Amino acid sequence: MKAIHFAMAGILGLAGTGGAEGVAPETAPAGARTAPGRPVIARMDDAKYHDWLSRWEKSITADARNRYCDKAMGEDIGWLMTPFLDGFYYGYEATGQTKWVDLLVDWADSWVKRGVKEPDGFVGWPKAEAAGTQVDALNGFTADSLLGEAMVLRPIVLMAGEILRTPALKDKYGIKAESYLELSKRTYEKWSRRGAWRDTKDGGQISIVLPYGIDAKTKQWTDGYERRNDSHVGFSHPDNKANLVAQWLLAMADATGEAKYQEQAAKWFKLMKSRMKLRDDGTFAIWNYWEPAGEWDYKPDSSTKHWVGVHPNGGYYVIDTEAIVDAYEHGLVFTVEDIRRLAATGLAEKRYWPGLVAYSPEIRQHFEEELKPDSWGGLGETPRYLAMQRGGRAANDRPLRK
Repeated sequence: MKAIHFAMAGILGLAGTGGAEGVAPETAPAGARTAPGRPVIARMDDAKYHDWLSRWEKSITADARNRYCDKAMGEDIGWLMTPFLDGFYYGYEATGQTKWVDLLVDWADSWVKRGVKEPDGFVGWPKAEAAGTQVDALNGFTADSLLGEAMVLRPIVLMAGEILRTPALKDKYGIKAESYLELSKRTYEKWSRRGAWRDTKDGGQISIVLPYGIDAKTKQWTDGYERRNDSHVGFSHPDNKANLVAQWLLAMADATGEAKYQEQAAKWFKLMKSRMKLRDDGTFAIWNYWEPAGEWDYKPDSSTKHWVGVHPNGGYYVIDTEAIVDAYEHGLVFTVEDIRRLAATGLAEKRYWPGLVAYSPEIRQHFEEELKPDSWGGLGETPRYLAMQRGGRAANDRPLRK
């Protein structure tokens, strides 16, 4: 399973050299479609563009036959389903073809109908060893996963928002989109009531995992449920997982217009930024994969529940940087100077983070040279990049739309 996690994180095998150059926004053509605060990227070679699109479409269509939507549970729903749901959402954004909407709806419905009612009346997708960590014996519980659900719901929510903003889509899929947003709202309420977020010092907040689950015999909560709000109980998510949860909240803010989701995400990003330390050269030191966020992250002997340090696998930092850019483009916590420093850091460390392709020509060059559109990592990364490219495509480039 770890190999899947790393591939999902977008490990693209990027390599090369280059000096640390700052953000270089490019002028957007009239009518360009791009996120607020994001420069439109330079147009890639036409032949390569269409080659990527063709290879990606063949790959995701073939791989989708695995239909993880019919069987994944717990945290696995995030790692196994999200690459496809991202691909379907960004596939629509890149092409305008509604077949990608149809595929997302098909997968979402298959997943939703498998949900089960849990002891508190909320729907979940519980699984043995769902926590993804042995800390506090968390993998010993049968439970559902905030992380897994947040990962899956983000592209579903983004698509729902797109449907409700687009009259032609709303006519066909509007009721379905509303149902997805309602499910996401209920899921947020579920995890809030279950104590899945914990306030930290200086106005921060982090998502956590708690030591309780569903008793197989009684079908009720195990004893730990009653202590879910005890500040001595719990284990903080590592940065990459907390970032993924926060990105779901940003999607909810976009789709619903409700400020509470963005405000909550901002609290995590405030804590995330505090963990990024500037070096004398103006770049960031590579931050720790996990750090204690409160007293719940310490053992009785005052040692931390998890090792503290830089993770040897760079895929986790791919997730972090994409979330940081997402926060910046929502006007939260991070500044343009932070993005410049992050791009400089990536170049100095030879970590060519895909989230920064719009902010560094050199990172974008490495991305275009090394991404394999028909790889596992390319399922979501390819159409996301091609969707960004649409802002820079010629106005007469219409064959991609139906």
